[in-house]
Amino acid sequence: MDLVAKRSINCEQGAVRAVRYNVDGSYCLSCGSDKKIKLWNPRTGLLLKTYGGHADEVMDAAGSCESSYIVSASLDKSVIYWDVSTGLPVRRLRGHAGGVTCIRFNEESSIAVSGSKDNTVACWDIRTRKLDAVQTMREAKDCITALVVSEHKIISSSLDGSIRQYDIRAGELVCDTIGVPITYLVQTRDGQCLLAACSDGTIRLIDNDSGELLAEYKGHRVDDYTIECGIIAADTKIISGSAEGAAIVWDLLEGKEVRRLRIGSEVVHSLAPHPTGNDILFARKRHLEVWGKPEEDEEELIE
Repeated sequence: MDLVAKRSINCEQGAVRAVRYNVDGSYCLSCGSDKKIKLWNPRTGLLLKTYGGHADEVMDAAGSCESSYIVSASLDKSVIYWDVSTGLPVRRLRGHAGGVTCIRFNEESSIAVSGSKDNTVACWDIRTRKLDAVQTMREAKDCITALVVSEHKIISSSLDGSIRQYDIRAGELVCDTIGVPITYLVQTRDGQCLLAACSDGTIRLIDNDSGELLAEYKGHRVDDYTIECGIIAADTKIISGSAEGAAIVWDLLEGKEVRRLRIGSEVVHSLAPHPTGNDILFARKRHLEVWGKPEEDEEELIE
């Protein structure tokens, strides 16, 4: 698990709230407190486009499956659907009563799913001109913090300490209560497990079907920040940001810490593993950091 710092990009957009790869990892997005989204080539550090149109901080963004559209979530209570090439908003969706904290596309990018401080999850049919949400889930008792969207499921985490799985085809809801505010949620690539970052400084691995707690990972500092986590190395390692300017890697099965990456002096709060390769994006204050395997290792892999 040899990772080195490859590139540091000053995003120049106030504090970077989130970093995200597009579907194939060829470009990435940074969401800023300056109300803008920036599109980058992470291999060269080149700024490709800036998207401005929100009236408050941008908290999350996602690229569509063919990489020609972006959806973004902002504290201005709106979701914007952008045309990547023109840089212009195609549609502005307002229906949340509070700031929008997280956003995802479904697999064919026909539906955008957003989570908000108003405790709701909303589904938007972005291919039509319909401006109202086609479905709104109101079961959560506190802010929605993260979403996992698959072919027929929407999974949400909330500060109320529960993970809710909505089966769209069956019209069923399964709720697993952890009892501690959940600040971030990701799913393993095989879809078997969920990884929940919690405000008590523990990351919990949960069986997707049974809701059983499989493992816990500790050693990172959260303080009062929302710190994201991820699953890397073909579902064998867990990684999380940390408040002391580091990223910590654990072995998924054994639960023990295997690596501590010194990213910088500021809080490392957002991260994004490359969808197919080994690189990982980290956000700290104004910077987007690209880490990965040393270049010579990559050349060997390509050969």
